[in-house]
Amino acid sequence: MAKSEYSEERLKKYTDLVSWCRWNPDLWYDLITPEFGGIRLDLDQRVFLRSITRFISVYGVFPRGYGKTMKEFMAMVHAAIWHPDIEISMTAQTKEQAAKLVDEKWKEMIKHYPLIENEILGKPSITTDDVDIRFKSGGRITTLANAQSSKGSRRHRLQIEESALLNNNLFEDALAPIVDVPRRTIGEAVVNPEEMNGQINFFTTAGYRGSDEFQRNLQMINEMAELKGKIVLGSDWKLAVHYRRGQSKAAILNKKANYAPTFFAQNYESKWTGNTSGGVVDIQKLLNLRILESPEFTPSKDYEYILSIDVARSSRDSNNQSSVAVLKLIKNKIGKLKSIQLVNLINFKNGMNFRQQGIEVKRIRNQYNASVVVLDTNGVGTGLRDELLLDVDDPKDKKNLGCWDTINTDYVPEIPNSPKYIFEFVGQSFNHEGIVAFMDMVESCTLELLVKDNNKNGLDDINYSDKAYPHIQTDLLIDEIANLKLKQLSSGKFTVEQLTKRINKDRYSALMMGVWYIKEFMSSYKEPEKIDYKKFMMIN
Repeated sequence: MAKSEYSEERLKKYTDLVSWCRWNPDLWYDLITPEFGGIRLDLDQRVFLRSITRFISVYGVFPRGYGKTMKEFMAMVHAAIWHPDIEISMTAQTKEQAAKLVDEKWKEMIKHYPLIENEILGKPSITTDDVDIRFKSGGRITTLANAQSSKGSRRHRLQIEESALLNNNLFEDALAPIVDVPRRTIGEAVVNPEEMNGQINFFTTAGYRGSDEFQRNLQMINEMAELKGKIVLGSDWKLAVHYRRGQSKAAILNKKANYAPTFFAQNYESKWTGNTSGGVVDIQKLLNLRILESPEFTPSKDYEYILSIDVARSSRDSNNQSSVAVLKLIKNKIGKLKSIQLVNLINFKNGMNFRQQGIEVKRIRNQYNASVVVLDTNGVGTGLRDELLLDVDDPKDKKNLGCWDTINTDYVPEIPNSPKYIFEFVGQSFNHEGIVAFMDMVESCTLELLVKDNNKNGLDDINYSDKAYPHIQTDLLIDEIANLKLKQLSSGKFTVEQLTKRINKDRYSALMMGVWYIKEFMSSYKEPEKIDYKKFMMIN
């Protein structure tokens, strides 16, 4: 065989190897798996990796503990090695979250596949908010945020983490154009028509029905059926347990017994929850209101705060869900309301009686120097009101917590001329107006909520002074609102119904009452009085 023929034969074999490795990422990983300590891929994981390699877009909905982020990263590393000069980014809600994910998976990757280190050019640059891993092939792995700050960036592929939190307007404006420019081959610099150019994959735990991402999921299912190069994958917790990955069946069932129904349904059963139609508000608009980065535990200077309280029905643990919404009013220079910020959301538990709840409410009011406490006195709320009308000392430090009076009733406090803090919200009289006010504040984007805390994996019963607690309570608030259906009575007025009684509506009720009070009594402003300066001029 001539030398040229021999070279061509070897080149053909090499190109066949490259094609085989590109098409079968799981088998390539098998080749580089060490005898001890490597990952033995299960059948579902092989399907996962091959889908990313072979489809222009993958939508994966998987439970916590499934291992989806690791498989995403494995697909990114595979592409970076076998597609010279390719640039791929993993995105998350913030660059810090994306960097943390990639940092963790990179360390895990090197541990299980030490040969990968031979493909790296220099030392990876990994900081708290940025990642840049460069390969000898010219490939590059970086991170981006699901935010406007990513607008104008250029990558060849994207892996979007926790896409259920994604705003579609943001996606189309800032993220989708990132992959507009395809990778070109080395040497001839042409676009390979068989390559997954412009690939964007979406991976997440389940979210809310009616959201943008739920609609994208349905659309991609249709496009999958129409053979448009897209595929939707998913499973619940049972698949990983079947392959003995992650937690045991007993541990997960224990979580089902202790966690909120919506949290478990989304995070372990991969179920999209809530209304598709007939909800109190558009769930996507509600999710878009989650823009506050941090809760507040002390009041900001020159801002007004109010408390709004929905009172528990009984003192039993299973039914004690008194909720306190802490609302901050943001006004412009002339006193007109700009926004209402839910800076904290507190849930009383552990069977607290009305006296204990009354003490806690007074502590919270003093903590924020709230001007008004809106109180649900429809039914058992009268018990808490009666306690607030009494003079009481704090059992912890013996300081006097004071005695309160009501604003809109004739009930007499224990001490005459006590400060008027309590506004009694009687559900039967104000409920319709409260629902309308809440809908208006969401529709006008006046309401602002805390962002999701992705660092908290569960709903543990932590202390409500913990910084993560208000974020978790806001998650539960969204769950409650998603579980509500708007109903119009024969009188023409609105009420709400729960789709499932297992999900409370106490947090929603507390927020609704506070929003109504602010709209009704605190959003108006007076026009500056016009002064006739001629009255002060000595002119005949």
